[in-house]
Amino acid sequence: MSGSTFGSIFKISTFGESHGEGIGVIIDGVPSGIKIDATFIQSELDRRKPGQSKYTTSRNEADTAEILSGVFEGISTGTPIAIVIKNTNQHSKDYSNVATAYRPGHADFSFDSKYGCRDYRGGGRSSGRETAARVAAGAIAKLILREFNITVQAGALSIGNIEATKINFDEVEQSLVRSLDLSTSDAMAAEIANASASNDSVGGQVLCHITGVPAGLGEPVFDKYDALLAQGIISLGAVKSIEFGLGTKFAKLRGSQSNDPMGEGKKFLTNNAGGILGGISTGEEILFSLTVKPTPSISMEQNTSNQNGQAVKLKITGRHDPCIVPRIIPVVEAMAAIVTADLLLRQRSSRI
Repeated sequence: MSGSTFGSIFKISTFGESHGEGIGVIIDGVPSGIKIDATFIQSELDRRKPGQSKYTTSRNEADTAEILSGVFEGISTGTPIAIVIKNTNQHSKDYSNVATAYRPGHADFSFDSKYGCRDYRGGGRSSGRETAARVAAGAIAKLILREFNITVQAGALSIGNIEATKINFDEVEQSLVRSLDLSTSDAMAAEIANASASNDSVGGQVLCHITGVPAGLGEPVFDKYDALLAQGIISLGAVKSIEFGLGTKFAKLRGSQSNDPMGEGKKFLTNNAGGILGGISTGEEILFSLTVKPTPSISMEQNTSNQNGQAVKLKITGRHDPCIVPRIIPVVEAMAAIVTADLLLRQRSSRI
C-alpha cells in the first residue's frame, strides 16, 4: 500500500513529486450531474500556489489545473475525474547539497529508512507541493457541498506569538497572511518577516469551521467524523496537533461546565464539543483548530547526519516559505471538505 489514497465513497488518490513532471489526483465517487466549475477549481489552487507575496516561497508556479476525464460539457459524468498540475519552475540544483545529507525536520531520514532510497529534490512525495492535488480534489468536494449549502472556511488563529483577538472568517482573504483578525494581520506579517530576516521560520495555529452540516454525519467507532477529520488534517506534513471544540481546555473543566445542554426543539445551547458527539455531527457548527510547525527548511547552518552516519553541518538553500500557515489554509479547507463530502455520500446510503 502506498498510502496515497484517502476516502471511502468520495475517494482521492494523489500522485507525482515536487520536482517531477507534475502532480495530480484521481477523484472517484463523484456523483453525476454536479456542475464542475473549472474557474472555481483554479481559484482554489491560486489561493495555495507559491509566489503570492513576500511572506511565501518565491517559487513561481502557475498551478494550472488540467481536467483529463470525468467531466462532459461542464457536468460530472459519474466516472473518475483526473486532474493534472504540471511543474514548470523546479530548481533541482538547489538540492544538490542534500543528496547525501538528511535535512533536519524533514522526512529525508524516515523515507530513506522505509524505502532505501529517496527523491532529495524538494522531498519528492513528502513535499508540501503534493497538497496542490488535494486542493484540486477539495474544490470538487466543495462543489458537491455547495449543493447542500455546506461551507468550509479556515484562517490563521496565530502566527508565532501573535494571536487573533477576534474571529471573522469573512476577513481572511483580505489579509496577506490570512489572519482571522485584520487588526492583527500586520503584526503577524511582521512576525514572519522577522523570522525570515534571521534565516529562520515560524509556525502558528489555524482555525476551521464547517457550517450547514446536518445532524447525523459520521460513522460509529472507527470512522467517526472527528476521527476522519483528524486523519485528513494530520496527514498534512506540517501539522502536529488538532483539537475539536474546546480541545485541551476540557482538561480543566467539570462535566457540568463542558457538557452542551439542549433546549426546546432539540437545539444545543452551547457548542463546546465543536459540533460532533460520539463521532456524529449534531447539526451545530463543526469547529476545530490545528497547530502548524515552523518550516523545517531554514537558511541557518544546522547539525545533521549523512547517509554514511557521519555528523555534518548543513545549510539549506533554495526557495522556501518562512511560514507555512498562510498557504496551508486552503489545504486545510480542502481536507475538511473531502471528509465532509465523503461522509455526506455515505450518509445517503445509511437509511431507506
